[in-house]
Amino acid sequence: MPAWTRWPALAVVMTLGGGVPGLPGSPAPAPAQAQPTEASIASGMRIYRQKADCQACHGWAGDGRKMDYQMPDGANLRESRLSREQLVFVIKCGLPGRSMPAFDRFAYRDDRCLGRTQADLRRQGLELPDPAATLQPREIERLADFLFAKVMGRGPMDRAACVDYWGEEVDICRTEFPD
Repeated sequence: MPAWTRWPALAVVMTLGGGVPGLPGSPAPAPAQAQPTEASIASGMRIYRQKADCQACHGWAGDGRKMDYQMPDGANLRESRLSREQLVFVIKCGLPGRSMPAFDRFAYRDDRCLGRTQADLRRQGLELPDPAATLQPREIERLADFLFAKVMGRGPMDRAACVDYWGEEVDICRTEFPD
């Protein structure tokens, strides 16, 4: 069976946080990741807020409360159970038909994303929006560093989490979470 025909299974994996052998997030042990540095986390935050403009759909806090009402609804990343490997895969390859763009500029030009190409997506009637910008592999890793350090699995935003997120007390923490 061609790899691209397993896409519905990946949707279930991404929703339930499980694994499918041979796909990202499979139960096989992953190599140990280097601990992210403060610099890589700060770089990832800049990528989230500026270059990739993730906040337009996922909100400034990653809670799914988008900032640009013309953009599609993004997932609440604060409640996500994706593994790092799954997250990196979704950033690189997007989610065709679900408004999540692919940030790897070669994602569907070759078959690196589940063996699918742009032609395969068109045949299936799936669309993939254009990203705000494409990202280099190291930028995707830094974005994942930031998301795992400050957003993923962190639960609802409150004032203390807001201060931790920004690294200091900023106006949005005072206005969104008054005493």
